[in-house]
Amino acid sequence: MEIWIGRDGERHGPYKEDEVRQWMRSGQVSSADLAWYEGLADWQPLSVLFPDAVAAAAPPSPSAGTSSNPYSAPTSPLLPQTTAAALEDYAGFWKRVAAYIIDAIILYIPQMLIEKAFGAGAAKATLQQAMTDGAGNMDAIMAANSHYYSVMWPAMVLTIVMAVLYFAICESSAWQGTVGKLALGIRVTDLDGKRISFARALGRYFAKMIDVIILGIGFLMVGWTQRKQGLHDMICSTLVLNGRASEFNTNAASGKKNNTFNA
Repeated sequence: MEIWIGRDGERHGPYKEDEVRQWMRSGQVSSADLAWYEGLADWQPLSVLFPDAVAAAAPPSPSAGTSSNPYSAPTSPLLPQTTAAALEDYAGFWKRVAAYIIDAIILYIPQMLIEKAFGAGAAKATLQQAMTDGAGNMDAIMAANSHYYSVMWPAMVLTIVMAVLYFAICESSAWQGTVGKLALGIRVTDLDGKRISFARALGRYFAKMIDVIILGIGFLMVGWTQRKQGLHDMICSTLVLNGRASEFNTNAASGKKNNTFNA
């Protein structure tokens, strides 16, 4: 059984049960420290979880000039110690849809500016005129479409790159989400509730192409899967959780600390 220990608003571990019991007996951890393991409804003091180890615990003997904390904090953004349910507070389907609509609106503005810069207005007018004049003439319509895409392909590529970078950069940033997700109070994490890398965020975006290929079923899976994951989430091992990243990363500045107990 793996045990997580909560202290100073941070979650440490996981550690083996035997290790925690040994640390309790040696006084390296306090019986008042909160702990959690899978299947437990909420965090509990170690004294409640392991009362037999409390009786054998020796009082700690901190050395002069050293911190009273027997271990230092980990460097990665962690969950608050208040509840183990934070990793199970999944964002629902409609909240994610609303976030995407906001992002689509945000991306629409620069997309229109890019298309305008590449002469989209004139290209569309030429295409529409050609289709009107050549009604029933498939060769003329095909030629008009070919001309349109030959003119507009740089703008199309640029808007695609913009969208890819928008989602990948935002979701791998300290925000852990796009502007739409921030507005709805949700964030993207790995399966441990931590910030994802740029590479994983990039893969997550392209994995959505599979959702599109299978007629959107991959997106709809958010509505019925146990952890409200879309197919792209399952492929990239990500979660979308309620709560902004700033609410969970208040102790992330302790970058010089590690995730091990000090002897």
